[in-house]
Amino acid sequence: MRAHQIMTRDVVTIGPEASIVDAATIMLTHHVSGLPVIDHDGELIGVISEGDFLRRVEIGTERKRGRWLKLLLGPGQTAADFVHEHGRKVGEIMTRHPYTVRADATVADIVRAMEKYQIKRLPVMQDGRMIGIVTRKNLLQAVATLAREAPAEGTCDDVIRAKVIAAIDNNDWRPFGLSVLVRNGAVHLSGVITEERSRRASIVAAENVCGVKEVHDHLCWVDTMSGFYLNSPEDEHTLKSA
Repeated sequence: MRAHQIMTRDVVTIGPEASIVDAATIMLTHHVSGLPVIDHDGELIGVISEGDFLRRVEIGTERKRGRWLKLLLGPGQTAADFVHEHGRKVGEIMTRHPYTVRADATVADIVRAMEKYQIKRLPVMQDGRMIGIVTRKNLLQAVATLAREAPAEGTCDDVIRAKVIAAIDNNDWRPFGLSVLVRNGAVHLSGVITEERSRRASIVAAENVCGVKEVHDHLCWVDTMSGFYLNSPEDEHTLKSA
């Protein structure tokens, strides 16, 4: 299984000049723990995540270092800490030069990178551009919906997956962060919807793709005002039956 097979394609991003309030609001609204930061040229220049909000002056969690430690670290590090703790723009507190993976990276490569660098997400790059993002949630979805071995590239399941994505992506009701997994003709749809009618439309679009045997709904409904969310009826039934 490769990065391009499990990644989230419709990635919400933010610019370096956006405020940290905007970043926090977007993450809460979309139920994501991090945002790729894209500059005016469409280049990936950083990532802002929940971890970047841990040491903040607003909540009184600035680093408290003794005088000797400050001398040891030097003024450069204390200056960088000050910017990160007091910065008002995304570009001031984001993590620069984020770790990334190629579209053809294997799941094993992804897991090794996440463990090595202790990160939860990896932008997926192709020809120098970000085409998606792989998160721990994507890996969890893969574990929950696929058997131990993923289908080899170029198989019928890959063809079905591409057609399902195309059938849904071309509509204004498409789920945000759509993820499609296919195993032996069984389609698993994941992502976020803000309108219940989008759920049925997505399922019908998938059902109409040739070769699809069944469709499993893992689409999460989110209220954009409060951030309240509900699992899909199928997932709720599974949880209650467990």
